[in-house]
Amino acid sequence: MQESLTVIGIILIGMALRSCRKRLFRKLGALVYLLASGVIVYFLTANLLLSIASIFLWFLLPWIELGSRVRKLRLPLKNHLHEEGRPRLQHFPEAAHNIDELEALDFEHSSDYSWDWAGSSQHYSFYWHPEERAVVTICLCKQSNIAFSYLTISSRCKDGKVYRTSNFPFSPTLKNAPHVSWNQLTCRHCTLEDSLNNHRRFIQKKGTDFDALMMPDPDALNEEVENDMATQIQHNLDSGIITLSENGKFRYSFRGLCFLWRQFIKDMIRLS
Repeated sequence: MQESLTVIGIILIGMALRSCRKRLFRKLGALVYLLASGVIVYFLTANLLLSIASIFLWFLLPWIELGSRVRKLRLPLKNHLHEEGRPRLQHFPEAAHNIDELEALDFEHSSDYSWDWAGSSQHYSFYWHPEERAVVTICLCKQSNIAFSYLTISSRCKDGKVYRTSNFPFSPTLKNAPHVSWNQLTCRHCTLEDSLNNHRRFIQKKGTDFDALMMPDPDALNEEVENDMATQIQHNLDSGIITLSENGKFRYSFRGLCFLWRQFIKDMIRLS
């Protein structure tokens, strides 16, 4: 009975920490949950090494998904966007709020496109602003019963460099191409104006002047996305993250599965 009460007490401490607003306390709560699992194993086996190993076992769980599903994925080398109307936004309240902010900041809607990627349906709404020299993409993602949205701010230089600021909630599943600089927003709920200011500071930090940015071409935004994806895929082929498969498709190599595992661990730590 004493052992059970000890485990329950540790779990309650973890729940209390997870309910805190400060991110540091929430992360500490996740560590307390891991400690609880180790304590349970220790009480069952009286083996300290086995209890420690059981804690690290949680970090190997992503390999179940990687080995059972991701390893069998076959993705197209060339994927083309298809023009379509914007879907209803009742399942994407944050996207609707972002669109209202874009219109308030005089961003102009350009077009709507979609494609299927890795089992998920992705819809892109493109907005551009000539004076900002930036394109804001609102992405709506649907996979099985999961739906979420995020935004990406992109600016291109005359020398081919691309700067992106995004609140995409997960780590990327492919390496970025060398000419692409990625700025991950830590807060998904900051205003669009705050995100734009963050984007400008990021570009300045990289040593690029505003005058070096190109004026967006609203008629070529879908082609730019397709070309960027093709370049990214080629870079990952050269890096050994993916390898060619049959029928013009690619799959993740063992090195790529290890890369995805590291990305999973980053998300577990960052989102905890």
